[in-house]
Amino acid sequence: MKARLIRIGNSRGVRIPREMLRLYNLAEGDEIELQERQNGILLHPVSGEAEALSYTEAYREMAEEVAEAAEWTQWDESAGDGLDD
Repeated sequence: MKARLIRIGNSRGVRIPREMLRLYNLAEGDEIELQERQNGILLHPVSGEAEALSYTEAYREMAEEVAEAAEWTQWDESAGDGLDD
């Protein structure tokens, strides 16, 4: 999953997509720990309350979101504007 840096005052921030927030039970104001790693930055919730879903649950949610996005893509491709050519 990709995210884009955004300006927040003199700093930069990352918007975390809704599905990731839901997946890890994160809400506005929750504390996130950032750890420097050799190959990048690791983000994880500080509190023990934010438990990740099991791999099965996470896969199921992601599959449902992909299926829903595909349905809307098909709708966008097939829906006309109501005007006849």
